[in-house]
Amino acid sequence: MTNKRVSTVETDISMLTDWFRSGIKPAAELGIGTEHEQFLLNTKDYKRLGYRSLPGIRQVMHEMSSRGWNPIEEAGNIIALEKNGASITIEPAGQFELSGRIVSTVHETYRETLEHNRMLDQMGAELGFMRLPMGFDPFWRREDLDWMPKERYRFMRNWMPRKGNLGLDMMTRTTSIQVNLDFVSEEDMVRKMQTAQAFQPVVTALFANSPFKEMKPNGYLSYRSHVWEDTDPDRCGFLPFVFEPDFGFERYVEYLLDVPMYFILRAGKYYPSEGITFREFLKGNYEPEQVMEDWEVHVSTVFPDVRLKRYIEIRGADSGSPKMIAALAAMWTGLLYDKQALDSAHSLAMSLGVEVIQGLRKEAPRKGLRASYGEVALHELAASVVRIADGGLARRAERMGIETEQKYLNPLRGILARGTTTAEMLLEKYMRNLDLDLFRLILNT
Repeated sequence: MTNKRVSTVETDISMLTDWFRSGIKPAAELGIGTEHEQFLLNTKDYKRLGYRSLPGIRQVMHEMSSRGWNPIEEAGNIIALEKNGASITIEPAGQFELSGRIVSTVHETYRETLEHNRMLDQMGAELGFMRLPMGFDPFWRREDLDWMPKERYRFMRNWMPRKGNLGLDMMTRTTSIQVNLDFVSEEDMVRKMQTAQAFQPVVTALFANSPFKEMKPNGYLSYRSHVWEDTDPDRCGFLPFVFEPDFGFERYVEYLLDVPMYFILRAGKYYPSEGITFREFLKGNYEPEQVMEDWEVHVSTVFPDVRLKRYIEIRGADSGSPKMIAALAAMWTGLLYDKQALDSAHSLAMSLGVEVIQGLRKEAPRKGLRASYGEVALHELAASVVRIADGGLARRAERMGIETEQKYLNPLRGILARGTTTAEMLLEKYMRNLDLDLFRLILNT
């Protein structure tokens, strides 16, 4: 890899900043992208599907490719599928992820999710597997699981134990929902990033769905959120600088420049980076085209609560049912895609302050809606957030001339009215049925 140097580090940094800026969209082209992961279990023994087991992930991927999905291979193994702007990928231990098409309404993403699950259920009935959408695997130890044949995961698997205690659990035993939204300017990106990060404790609580580990309660409502806290502090978690006055594209680039690289990708092959930061990497002899390819890979290997790409990835929810997936999309669409709602939400977010946000963020995985910090009660904050989102969706429907998307907030209204999350309902059922094994309790819920 000896190439003539054609640009300075300063030029490269400007180029990296422009990469984010190229994500700016006209207001008329704002889209909604939803991604969700779930576990696939053998219906006979409830073990997670391995890649080559029967039934297994490879078998599922081949079956889907026969149904019109285009396969993507690595070393002769199908590791992803694409169709009509959507993609299916496999996480390190076979968690099955749908990255949906970019759509204009929550109605479309909900229909797509239902269609995807119907297809998986039909295939599962034929092949002998079932879906389990929870934030953390409630049954199996990490040692029981099969690693998928992706070279990227081999590098990450070796790196994780150097940085945190639970990184391998994050890779193999967690699943989540995320929503991807656009921005119309740098200022708009800043306001949306600040709002989204401030309300992550709200999402952690409302979508808490991971109270079990290895057949027993784990002491958390969202154990998945706890796992992320002990994964890799260099590239995960809360980003306080997002709330600083100078935050923008360039400030986010500066953050990424000092994150160690996992690997370097050349012609489809991964090479060790020896943990150098991207800033150090820029001092090497690489063409601009190579730098940008490496940059896109590097951006995808940081995992903060809210991640900036050429759109905003909002990442804080445990996996759940199609209704909860739509609820997350509706909440963020209502908050961030209506000017009045964004003004109100951003004002509320900035009034909290970094200390309160971090305090709520620490308490939410264990206490859910009962969390508080100082004078801020998370239940009240969540109610305000959902109310603002509801108003945003109502105005959006009128403005766009579409059927209102407000109904998708109903699961969140129910949680707020009860004051109990999905995780707490599962725990209550567990305590009432201590003689019932956890497989039957969860899989029959």
